[in-house]
Amino acid sequence: MTAERPYDSRPRRRAVRVASVVGVLTALVAAAVVVVPLLRPGPRPAFHLPVACGETWRLSTYPGHDDYDVDLFPTTGEAWGRPVLASAAGTVTVAGINGSLGGRTPQDPDGPRGRGGGYWVKIDHGGRWETQYLHLLEPPSVRAGQRVARGDQLGRVGSTGNSGAPHLHYEQRRGWEKVETHFDGVPSGITSDDRAYTVRLTSANCPPTRR
Repeated sequence: MTAERPYDSRPRRRAVRVASVVGVLTALVAAAVVVVPLLRPGPRPAFHLPVACGETWRLSTYPGHDDYDVDLFPTTGEAWGRPVLASAAGTVTVAGINGSLGGRTPQDPDGPRGRGGGYWVKIDHGGRWETQYLHLLEPPSVRAGQRVARGDQLGRVGSTGNSGAPHLHYEQRRGWEKVETHFDGVPSGITSDDRAYTVRLTSANCPPTRR
């Protein structure tokens, strides 16, 4: 009588493992097809200067300011209290205090400095584009979660946080990276912080014309 050979389950187990690996890889590829486009930045929004229509402002930087950071100062009149406007439509993600406020006010412009950005606002414009507005005079006039249109007022120019004089610190970000600011489709020219320099631009952040 011929003895029966024991059943060898190893080929079946190997087939199951291979099928499992193939299934996992297929799922990962499918997830990548969905997720990767969401992580890729979209086209740059049509950003405008974050100040009132027709005003000319000086955009500046200096060593240690960080590449692509822009400080805005009006070329005429007082900076204190000037309206700060949304550069483009989006959703407010932060409206509050960055660091500490300090004590610099129009009544005491040489008061103690604070830390960080003071009163500030951050806006998500979609497509992983973001703008930031720092050193506002008082609590922002918008709140987190609020939808804003281009030109809506976010607050007023001040000198809260680590600020030596009233101005607006402004940034444009793509994903997690700061990039050169563009206004009206044109690069601002503020790039590296290897030296102090300025450019002058006039705001076209004007109310839409009615037909």
